[in-house]
Amino acid sequence: MSTTDTTNSLQEQDQLGKPPYIDVNSQGTSLRQPSPMPTSKRPGGPRQKSSIRTEESFTQPRDIERHSKIPYLLRMRGSITPRMIIPLSFVGAWATLITCISHWVHPLVVSSLLLTVLGFVVGLGISFRTSSAYERYVDGRKYWAQLSQASRDLARHLWIHVEERHGQDPALGKQDLLGKVTALNLIVAFAVALKHRLRFEPYAQYDDLEPLVSHLSTFAGEAFDPDTSVPQPKSSWKRGGEYLGLTVAQSNPRKVIKRSKKNLGNLPLEVLTYLSAYVDSVIRSGQFTNGTEQAMVMNSLNSLNEVLAGTERVLNTPLPVAYSIAISQITWVYVMMLPFQLWDALRWITIPGTIVGAYIILGIAAIGREIENPFGRDENDLPLDKFCQGLEDEINVIAARAPPRSEDFVMNDDNAIMFDNSYSTLAAQSIEEIRAGLRARTVRASATRASIQQARGEKQGV
Repeated sequence: MSTTDTTNSLQEQDQLGKPPYIDVNSQGTSLRQPSPMPTSKRPGGPRQKSSIRTEESFTQPRDIERHSKIPYLLRMRGSITPRMIIPLSFVGAWATLITCISHWVHPLVVSSLLLTVLGFVVGLGISFRTSSAYERYVDGRKYWAQLSQASRDLARHLWIHVEERHGQDPALGKQDLLGKVTALNLIVAFAVALKHRLRFEPYAQYDDLEPLVSHLSTFAGEAFDPDTSVPQPKSSWKRGGEYLGLTVAQSNPRKVIKRSKKNLGNLPLEVLTYLSAYVDSVIRSGQFTNGTEQAMVMNSLNSLNEVLAGTERVLNTPLPVAYSIAISQITWVYVMMLPFQLWDALRWITIPGTIVGAYIILGIAAIGREIENPFGRDENDLPLDKFCQGLEDEINVIAARAPPRSEDFVMNDDNAIMFDNSYSTLAAQSIEEIRAGLRARTVRASATRASIQQARGEKQGV
């Protein structure tokens, strides 16, 4: 989206009296495809299918559904090699300078004992850095798995156990049904809002979030300001600098939050508040009276709140800066000392040897920095967009059919309960005959497994 298009969109939406729409795709984020509210009218006209941009192939989290036949040795997507080009160029120039001075002027040689001592310290530092970063990455994935489990449980309990009062009044039953669908949409809204919050996107006007929360009164929705909230497209040199890992090209991810003049609130927490209000309303109305199920729903809501707190802890508690500075300095001292220690044994091979050694040491340290924040948009970050889409699809599956009744699938002639006998066939038998059949099924299952294992053993023996 160009600056002119953004301005025109803002003007059109001002005329409609609605807040502008933030196109997440303009920030390099893939669009969320299915929407729980596909008929909603979006400001600025319908969303157009975006063309595939080359830079997105190298700057988005890896698609876990895609399979690559390229060997890991030759892969560039997700590799830290592009970020190593400039550091290795500097190291190569430094190694060439020391090698030329040692060859033509005076040998600059340091005892290899220093290499051993420094190597041990550098190994400890890099191991600590990488293990700490990977622990944060795993914690982020665990919290999102917990979110998926709690969301599925909450959606299932609300859909099955909240009564729809169609028998009392058709209009009231329809209202109950639409209320349940709204609650399920709020579960998806929590996941999407959490994704944006973890990416320092604090507003409610993002294209995959606005249809889910536009009807809610939230601080994030009220704080939106077109002059400071709409991100500007990145220039080519900035995208290239970020791809090469240049710190001067990297923007402060919290700058959108810092520019806000109003209280941004906590959108995922506000969505949870609305979900709790819905649960309270169905309990008070008598639609949800089972105490055990009420406790399970409350536990699911508490679990979602734990996910919110846990992911914020991972995001806002990086490795202390003293460790990062010390490890970086120690690593660079070790790399800069390599030519002095390799010259006496390798001569001109000191140059490629130093570059290879620097790639190993600096590369492992770069991997630690790469995965320290698992919620961003880098190639090695968690694919939160895919996770949100998958959760939405699963909740849509739950809501796709009316809450099933046990008699509909138990007392069904297509239900081959035992030995291909249907329910009606077995219902005509006595209790003793049914239990005898169950015992026979156990014996038959054991005999079948034994015959399969025997045939497999004879085949392997042949």
